[in-house]
Amino acid sequence: MSMEFIRKLPVPQEIKKEYPLSVAFELMKHQKDAELAKIFTGESAKLVLIIGPCSADREDAVMEYIHRLADVQEKVKDKIMIVPRIYTNKPRTNGTGYKGMVHQPDPTKAEDMLEGLISIRKLHRRAIEETGFICADEMLYPENYRYLSDLLGYVAVGARSVEDQQHRLTVSGMDIPAGMKNPTSGDLSVMFNSIYASQSSHTFLYRGWEVHTTGNPLTHAILRGYVNKHGESLPNYHYEDLLLTYHHYVEKGLVNPAVIVDTNHANSGKQYLEQPRIVSEVLHSCRHHADIKKMVKGFMIESYLVDGAQKVNEGVYGKSITDPCLGWDKTEEMIYRIADLL
Repeated sequence: MSMEFIRKLPVPQEIKKEYPLSVAFELMKHQKDAELAKIFTGESAKLVLIIGPCSADREDAVMEYIHRLADVQEKVKDKIMIVPRIYTNKPRTNGTGYKGMVHQPDPTKAEDMLEGLISIRKLHRRAIEETGFICADEMLYPENYRYLSDLLGYVAVGARSVEDQQHRLTVSGMDIPAGMKNPTSGDLSVMFNSIYASQSSHTFLYRGWEVHTTGNPLTHAILRGYVNKHGESLPNYHYEDLLLTYHHYVEKGLVNPAVIVDTNHANSGKQYLEQPRIVSEVLHSCRHHADIKKMVKGFMIESYLVDGAQKVNEGVYGKSITDPCLGWDKTEEMIYRIADLL
């Protein structure tokens, strides 16, 4: 038999009951959700920074990074809302390599999905309770969303998942901002079809249930660059790209036109040190067109404690084991620079 059923895992309700978020932090989380929603509806002029490691690889380093972010957030709170990336599911281009904490809570040990589900819930809960941040995660597996649904402040759907029906319909049942990345081909119509679907209501099968959703008006675009037919990375964050994205929003008649610019991946050609420059260029475009300024809500930035990336067995504390990330000193400087430009 080609598929071995190892063990039946607890349903989300059971994991939530065992590792609950306290009532006091539930209230704080709702307040933070409302603050973030106002940015995407245009009621708030703050900029969003969805920032953190390419993948969360170890709890201690991720929490140290988030605590550092909390200190910076206090200094820029009038202009910027920081949403830390705690990405616990890692898509792999060819299916191999580290797939995130949900698979391996310890990257040096064997996969353990039960321990993984518990670990990612405890990490997201720690972030809220210790720093007051609501955090972001990528929805790689739609059926796993419910394990974190009461903790997450933001959800991203990746370039390889954006055309998938189950991802789109699951997002339509969320009440938090959800970003749809353009596909790796760069075809914006795919991304906008996904946004349209997720802003609409649906009835479908989910985790063995027949469910009905009312649509998510906070679903929006993430521009992450693309790869052409020759395998070359090309950006889509320039002035003309942003204007084209705005016109797509107008033509589709979608509510709450919003864009997050991913400063790494194909936009930087995975040259992680280019991220601060890309931010500056986008902000320059915002100053030259009122509709672009209104539409661009913020940036998605890959950043960690130490510059670059490493192999798992190298063991450098706070250095990415997947895509290269901007180190802490450069990150802190960039955030203050962004605040100065707003």
